[in-house]
Amino acid sequence: MASSKTNYAYTTLITRSSYLAGVIVLAYTLKKYKAQYPLVVLYTSSLDASSVSALEAEASHTNLILRRVSPLLPRADIPINLIAERFGDTWTKLRVFELWQYDAVCYLDADMILRKDMDAIFDIQLPGDDWIAANHACVCNKDNDAWAPEEWNEENCAYSLVRHPEALTEPTPVTEGSRPTHHLLNSGMFLFRPSEGLWERMMEFFNTSEKLGEFKFPDQDFLAEFFRGRWVSVGWQFNALKTMRYWHPEMWRDEEVVCLHYIVDKPWAKRVGEDGVAGYLGRDGETHKWWWQEYEDWVRERTSKGEEELVKNVGHYVAGGEGQDSDDMRAIGSQVQAFANNKPKAKDNPNEKPNDNTDGKPSENAEQSEEDHREEPQQGPHGPVLRKKMLGERGHGPVVRGGYGDLVHPRGRSMMDP
Repeated sequence: MASSKTNYAYTTLITRSSYLAGVIVLAYTLKKYKAQYPLVVLYTSSLDASSVSALEAEASHTNLILRRVSPLLPRADIPINLIAERFGDTWTKLRVFELWQYDAVCYLDADMILRKDMDAIFDIQLPGDDWIAANHACVCNKDNDAWAPEEWNEENCAYSLVRHPEALTEPTPVTEGSRPTHHLLNSGMFLFRPSEGLWERMMEFFNTSEKLGEFKFPDQDFLAEFFRGRWVSVGWQFNALKTMRYWHPEMWRDEEVVCLHYIVDKPWAKRVGEDGVAGYLGRDGETHKWWWQEYEDWVRERTSKGEEELVKNVGHYVAGGEGQDSDDMRAIGSQVQAFANNKPKAKDNPNEKPNDNTDGKPSENAEQSEEDHREEPQQGPHGPVLRKKMLGERGHGPVVRGGYGDLVHPRGRSMMDP
């Protein structure tokens, strides 16, 4: 087991209030299962003030550190061809590699919860400081999504080759001779050793490679390409996709799940029906119940400590809350459906400058400007399909060196060196 004296951290990213409940429950379950290391929550100015306040309040109950960062987007001349519009935010996930003050960092998506102690992930030995550890992408494509390449099928899925219990400790290895689909990773969880040198090499690739225009899952495809030949696979239990429960029953065991990943629709967007049905396929009732159990435990604990305002702020963005009918909430819940047959078309980027107010709320003019240049999005399991190029940050492309941003202490005090 990793030592408590080591300088490790977990980290996640939030850019939209629709993921507030996800981050809160992730932090809660890390604390519940006695994680020894802090959760560094990166957030951007797009996150509204009430959500930031909620995270600050939660930080006094869990080992949570807030860090504000600038958005990261490709240069303006790169065509964007994403599966879903909201995936445009995930380029910013790469900023976790700027956490140079830590010796090792484990990234966790905001739509995850722990079911067991996760700290053993830090015991994984990386062959080099420029390697990462991650899980294979599941390419079964049993939904028959039209956007998926022909080679995405059950036969080519790395998880089809493993069974319980070997799958826990002997995942399909990634080698030079592995079939192409085995080189694909899922970026919901990955372990890395951050350094300034690694970050600079990543940004060199980010700013010069034309391949960014081919990526449908921004950070995930970027990491698979940049770390090609330099990542090791880990057991499925550290990034247990909820769909694996019925797509890979020969491998899955409920009691072995360490970190559960709620891909596609999010459990907090809709309560489990009285008939036990939940999820975009109607097959996720059991795993969605696990999330609601943790959330309800969190509500009881915080209410007992007089944190009614915190509970109210978080509850605004769960099923039954006042924000449940927002576009962002519908994109992760009620509007999740089969991908459209028509693939998104890359368009030229309009030369507009989005507003970047410090309170995270775009002006009416900024919203109108963006609306003027936006085509009607298609719908997919991950939200609206992006048909236009994403705007660069402040209209000028990526921020290559965003510095450390602002580390925020619980209750708001800056933790940055003067």
